[in-house]
Amino acid sequence: MAAAKNVYQVPQSHNSPSPRHGVVTLFGYGIQVRVDRGHLLLEDGIGPDRRRFRLPKVGHGLKRLVVIGSDGMVSLAALRWLSDQKVAFVMLERDGSVLATTGPVRPSDARLRRAQALSSQSGAAIQIARELIDKKLAAQEQVARHKLFATENGDTIHRYRSELAEADTPESVRLIESKAAGAYWAAWRTLRISFPRKDESRVPEHWRVFGARVSPLTGSPRLAVTRPTPSLTTFTLSWRVNPG
Repeated sequence: MAAAKNVYQVPQSHNSPSPRHGVVTLFGYGIQVRVDRGHLLLEDGIGPDRRRFRLPKVGHGLKRLVVIGSDGMVSLAALRWLSDQKVAFVMLERDGSVLATTGPVRPSDARLRRAQALSSQSGAAIQIARELIDKKLAAQEQVARHKLFATENGDTIHRYRSELAEADTPESVRLIESKAAGAYWAAWRTLRISFPRKDESRVPEHWRVFGARVSPLTGSPRLAVTRPTPSLTTFTLSWRVNPG
């Protein structure tokens, strides 16, 4: 039986050994990353469908090496080769969670660090906070209006979003974000969730409605007992939702 890949990969017929935009992704079983006579040797694949290739120290074009899975080996010499070549290394579990990551060490930019340290005094911090939360509330308003068909909730979020321009402290920005979040999750509360018929007998009753994102254990969204919070991607691709 073929192994299932949880993290998306480009089909091997289109996954050239040469780095695509500086990135090489290895996946499968028996993955190998090692060094031989100064070259980085890479091997991956599933069963008899294997790829083997080597990268020299000059002209390799590699900026990031991504390994998906934990079956195989990465030698210390290979990690040193990657470090010397200023190549980042990322190891992911098949569900996308990060297991290990390294990156090239570069000199610190003193001007950037100084600007970061003084951002709260210069006003840059509050400006950045307003811009970030504005983007977040705009996306929430879009979902409420066009995915959940909750026009009133969308109007409420829009009203709170318009107040961001007057927010001049981090506390006021967080308060606006909190109030908008209340309107946003209220739009989800009564949403009916449908499941495959073969799974319905195993689905808890409180999972059939999105419900409130508050846990009886913590009094907050942390450790909530309802379905995990869906992103817009999972909403459109994975969930089967009845808006009525």
